[in-house]
Amino acid sequence: MSIKTKLSAIIFGSVLLILALNLTLNSYATRNNMRSEIERNMKTAAMQIAVSVEQSNYSSNYAEQLLAQNLRMAAILISQELDPDIVNVSNAELKTLASKVGVSNISLLIRAKDNIVVKRSSDPKELGLPTKGWGYWYTAFVDLFERREVSVAKGQRMEHFWSGPFEYSSSNPEFIEKWGYYYDGRSNYIIDPYIRSTSISDYVRIMSPEEIVKQTMEVNPDILEITGINPSTFGSSTMAPDGTDNVNVKLRNRPIMYGTYRFGNLEQDINAVQEALAKQEPVMMDTMVRGARVLKSFIPVTLPDSGTYVISVVIDYSVISSVIKLQLWNNIRSSLLLLAVFLVGSYILAGFIIRPIQAILTKVQDVSRGKFEPPLEVGSRDELGQLTLRINAMTRNLALHTSRLRQTVEENRKVKEHLESVINGTSDAIHTADMSGTVISVNRAFEELYGWKEREVVGSTIRLVPDSVLKEEETRLQWLIKGAQLAPTETLRLKRDGTVVEVSVSTSVIRDEEGKPVSFVHVSRDMTERNRMEELLRQSEKLTTVGQLAAGVAHEIRNPLTTLRGFLQLQREKNMLVPLHVDLMLSELERINLIVSEFLILAKPQAVRFQQKDVRHVLHDVISLLDSQAHLHNIEVKDRFEVSPAMVHCEENQLKQVFINIIKNGIESMSSGGTITLEQKRIGDSIVIVISDEGEGIPENILPKLGQPFFSNKETGTGLGLMISQRIIQAHKGMMEIESQVGRGTSVTIVLPAAKESAEPINEETGGGKETE
Repeated sequence: MSIKTKLSAIIFGSVLLILALNLTLNSYATRNNMRSEIERNMKTAAMQIAVSVEQSNYSSNYAEQLLAQNLRMAAILISQELDPDIVNVSNAELKTLASKVGVSNISLLIRAKDNIVVKRSSDPKELGLPTKGWGYWYTAFVDLFERREVSVAKGQRMEHFWSGPFEYSSSNPEFIEKWGYYYDGRSNYIIDPYIRSTSISDYVRIMSPEEIVKQTMEVNPDILEITGINPSTFGSSTMAPDGTDNVNVKLRNRPIMYGTYRFGNLEQDINAVQEALAKQEPVMMDTMVRGARVLKSFIPVTLPDSGTYVISVVIDYSVISSVIKLQLWNNIRSSLLLLAVFLVGSYILAGFIIRPIQAILTKVQDVSRGKFEPPLEVGSRDELGQLTLRINAMTRNLALHTSRLRQTVEENRKVKEHLESVINGTSDAIHTADMSGTVISVNRAFEELYGWKEREVVGSTIRLVPDSVLKEEETRLQWLIKGAQLAPTETLRLKRDGTVVEVSVSTSVIRDEEGKPVSFVHVSRDMTERNRMEELLRQSEKLTTVGQLAAGVAHEIRNPLTTLRGFLQLQREKNMLVPLHVDLMLSELERINLIVSEFLILAKPQAVRFQQKDVRHVLHDVISLLDSQAHLHNIEVKDRFEVSPAMVHCEENQLKQVFINIIKNGIESMSSGGTITLEQKRIGDSIVIVISDEGEGIPENILPKLGQPFFSNKETGTGLGLMISQRIIQAHKGMMEIESQVGRGTSVTIVLPAAKESAEPINEETGGGKETE
């Protein structure tokens, strides 16, 4: 059997199967579509009825507003005619007054013990009527008696007046009346003029939804019944199966608001109404009523004035059945005709299909070899034509993407070259290493700083970190892997020749798409020159400090020298040696030696050697050194230190320089004398030192600038002292904060980590034994 015959048989068999399935599915689809269409029509009809009812309510409200205004005017006239005490008003007087002001009747309401009742009326049937069970009517009466604005949304509210909506009369249920209630506080009763006439009843009936329902059913003969259902009373114990209710007879509480209830099934309908209200969407039921199959739809409606209620629409199911049968026969006739046509045409069609398939196959082979031109000729708009168009589109896209890919590769190459140029041109040494420490890439600055060539280190592991800081570096990398953001750190690194270089290192983690760390990028900056300059700055500031201390030291030494001279002259004159005088002279000499030693310690360069020291002893030494200078300025230095040791890991001379700088600043700020207080306390694992003065204070706008080089609020200051002090505290892994108020003084808080017990002093890597003082 040829391909053409096979193809025609496949086409015919496929069409036959499709038509059979189409007939089966079409019957279900037609029925569902009909149900959906009918449901939409029923919903549309319900909404049209609801809107029409709402529009009629608007007209009715306008008429009610006019009547309410007339009733208020009548009530005002009545209040002027009647005695303010109800005891002096008779029913006959009310009947005469009703004719005079043009209303049907007048009633007067008073407050009883726990109710509001009709006490006087021109209509005897109204007398004695209680109002407590009247719902919002009773609420309105209470509001009027309380001289406040009526809180009821229904009806019409005016000054001292409220008029309820049209409603059936309680005393004469066959009438629909319009009432007005007026109370201005000058009487002990509410005035109730109302209009009772067949005209109002006829108007309400004309404007009622019944006429709208009747007209809708005339336009849509397939609709068997339309019912407006009040969900608050529908299905109550007093409701009859036909929808009537002898108890709920008012317009506002009748179970059937409008329409009829002849096709009702009360139990099913109650559930359907509740479901429609709960879902706020139509509920459709296919049921048997009165021996006929019908479709019932319950549509929830929410309108501004009417609130929420349900409209039930009932339609005869035979409408759907007849349409389904007609549609089924039409489909069968069409299917038979199509089968006959396809039986002949499938064979002819197969021949046309084969030719473009061969062309498509040839084109696909060309594309696989990278040949995208020329495009296929489109000879039809059928599936093969669409396939041809898609293949042409695919070919164009492949050609476009191939061109873009070449362009992207070229752009990536240029970007790579640019990035390599930037990285190699920067003065910072950059190298990338994987998680095991194997170097991935380096730049030229790395080669210049560390001495290794790129070809020597890429793919291998090199020793850059000295043993003294190896543990610290491992800890820092672990924090980075955990996601911590760490600032650049000053540390030591090894060059190729084994020498140590001071660097500032910033490290970042490179992660894959899953967030897993894959490598580190290390950026190193040579800090040797900067540290040397900072050391020179520290030395300069120290020399300045030493010079300023010289006068105080000289004054402090002059006093014991004077004592020594006096004792020596006394002993020479007496030509005898007094042991007491010798002890005193030795004591004074010891004091001079101590002062000179402290002065030399501060002035003489020292190797940076961190040791465990009691910060209280350091502070006492500083106080001894500066005490004479403080007395010269009429300043008293007080200390409040804890009794227990306050051990810190420090370079003693550097800490003394910090404390001297701060105390000197306090002395210079108190031109009129005062007190400098030194307080030391331990908080957790920290030693806190607070140095407070009573000087002039520092303006708030200057505080953030303190510590900047060459910025000072003193005429002869350089700003280097505070900068160096901050660097020293940072090197001790502490922090320094300055608080000040103009006119009240300045407080400097220094926090240092408390030292752990150690058997011997430790040389810090930051010093490495070099001379810094």
